Amino acid sequence: MLVQEKSKQIGVVAKESGVPIKTIRYYEELGLLRSSGRTEGGFRLFNTDVLARLHFIKRAQSLGLTLAEIKEFLNVHDEGELPCEHIKIKLEDKVQAIDDQIQQLLILRQDLSEMLSGWEIQSETYHPTICPIIN
Repeated sequence: MLVQEKSKQIGVVAKESGVPIKTIRYYEELGLLRSSGRTEGGFRLFNTDVLARLHFIKRAQSLGLTLAEIKEFLNVHDEGELPCEHIKIKLEDKVQAIDDQIQQLLILRQDLSEMLSGWEIQSETYHPTICPIIN
């Protein structure tokens, strides 16, 4: 005998997941979530697996993945495959982008430190530049 999975109304899903109703609707519109139907009153119903899916979406976003990238991973999952290899490649790209950004920030920090190290407050005489530090 099959046990029918109990559906949850969107408000219950929002409360249990901590994700606002408006966001859940948006995710559904983007195809990240699928409702399993509606109540007689028109409220969206979701299967209980929606909580794990919302957790995955929020965690993936916190790692810097876009909703479009997350949708690709969910599509692979929905086709019955694990999207781990796809996710690994994207995360490696994110690590490289962070490394590049850190390098750029270190160069900027060095430039700013050099500008500030040789600067002293000068008398309030007229200068043709707006500020001698940035010249």
